[in-house]
Amino acid sequence: MSEPYFPQLLFASPSGNTPRVMIAPPRYIQGDGVLDDLGRYLSLLKARRAAVLISKRGLQADGVRILESLKEAGIESVTSIFNGECSKEEITLHSDKLQDDSVDCLIAAGGGKCIDAGKSIADKLGVPVAVVPTLASNDAPCSALSVVYGTGGEVTDVEFFRNNPALVVVDTGVVARASERYLVAGMGDAMATWYEARVCIENPNAMSTIGGRPTLAACAIGEVCAKTLYEEGVAACASVQSNSVTEALEKVVEANTLLSGIGFESGGLAVAHSIAQSYAMIPVVHDNYLHGEMVAMGTLAQVIMESTDEAKRMSQFFAEVGLPIHLGQLSLDASNKDDIDLVVEASMENEMVHNMLMPVTTDLMRSSILGAHELGLSVAAEAGDKAYGRLHES
Repeated sequence: MSEPYFPQLLFASPSGNTPRVMIAPPRYIQGDGVLDDLGRYLSLLKARRAAVLISKRGLQADGVRILESLKEAGIESVTSIFNGECSKEEITLHSDKLQDDSVDCLIAAGGGKCIDAGKSIADKLGVPVAVVPTLASNDAPCSALSVVYGTGGEVTDVEFFRNNPALVVVDTGVVARASERYLVAGMGDAMATWYEARVCIENPNAMSTIGGRPTLAACAIGEVCAKTLYEEGVAACASVQSNSVTEALEKVVEANTLLSGIGFESGGLAVAHSIAQSYAMIPVVHDNYLHGEMVAMGTLAQVIMESTDEAKRMSQFFAEVGLPIHLGQLSLDASNKDDIDLVVEASMENEMVHNMLMPVTTDLMRSSILGAHELGLSVAAEAGDKAYGRLHES
């Protein structure tokens, strides 16, 4: 079992001159049908016996293809069923179970929590991890960290790892058959990448997630990420609605997964994610909405805070693809002082707010959150909420 790793300590310079640091997975493979070649790709890791972390539902849906691919490549496999939460208990359960199975790699196949759990388990086993996301709903697949949750769904820890996943394999055919809402949530998470990286690189005191200065490369990737979403997002949604793989879907899946993953980790986070994490502390939001949906609202608030002219365009795009643009679409009421106070206060306590270019006061945080809400109400009145309604039909 490896010792805990804190990149912020590694890259902290005694001289005070923090270096620019860029990290990324060494291999990223994306395309329609690539899941069937997973066993062949694992030859890059010289795998002979692989653990497969996957949910019971995932095993029925995609697991057969994974196991068959491993068998064809002559790789033995051990299946370990993920129970749904990336908690310390779940991580320990699988680590202990697989400790004596002599596996030389671990495949984490599923959504963000399964992937994060897989990264942590592989680290504890001392083997490389191959990530197989079945959704394009977040940027977890490419990062060298895992968010760990408690039994009540609250974030209890963030674990950092010395290496990014050794291999990321994204089958866009699988993504095309998943719920459209997951793809759209991924756009909400990915859109923040550019806007947060931009303020981080402009602020000479800002740090990236790994404790280094943001790189120009990460910021450039973030900018391409946002550009891709604006240009291809609506068409990608249409692809998922028809369960078809198109060039637009390929581009958005890459933006949601690879571009956002590299961009946030080596570019940095700011107010958008501090607000998103605070929304998640309210039970009705945590229980009913996806991470990227909360990030969308946080990004709108950050752009309002910056007083740029980009907020309306962003709100209109979010409305077009079905992301929340006002508090009511997160089941919140702007007049509920307790909820708004909780979000404001929790956001202010998050160290990411210090990456902003201006001093962030409590009043500024509150006015930005409510300003995003008011803009969203205006845009919804103009454009309607047809896309949001379609994604949230019970």
